[in-house]
Amino acid sequence: MIEQLNLDGPMPSPEIIEAVRALSRLSRIVERASDQLSGADYRVMAAIVGGEARASRLASRLALGKPAISSTVDSLSKRGLVVKSEVEGDNRAIALSLSEEGAELFGSMEARMARQFELLAERTPNGGQVIESINWLGDAIEASMAAHSREVQA
Repeated sequence: MIEQLNLDGPMPSPEIIEAVRALSRLSRIVERASDQLSGADYRVMAAIVGGEARASRLASRLALGKPAISSTVDSLSKRGLVVKSEVEGDNRAIALSLSEEGAELFGSMEARMARQFELLAERTPNGGQVIESINWLGDAIEASMAAHSREVQA
């Protein structure tokens, strides 16, 4: 989980509030470009493509509850997009991978989502900087989640 906001602290600046609102709108616009995958479907499939093959680790990686992850994985599995398999040497663990159909759909939907984001970035004064900044934000999210995971395990 990412660090929780201290609600007793100072109010965020208007620029920060506008940025949060813009990210929320961006998320919805990009998600709409993927008409065959929900946001949860996409996040789970992206984590699998990104190397997170263990079902038990998806919840912490995505900062979601285990019931939500289980429901999404089950739905993707029933649709034939995700394949569940046993992990050799660990009877309790389930490994996840995308089926051929899942990989094709994911690639197609991700390309559409990326193109929508690219079109929006092109409407800014410096689209390349926008894309680079969002990538930096992604790196910061990963670093924050890794730090939290280390704290929980300690």
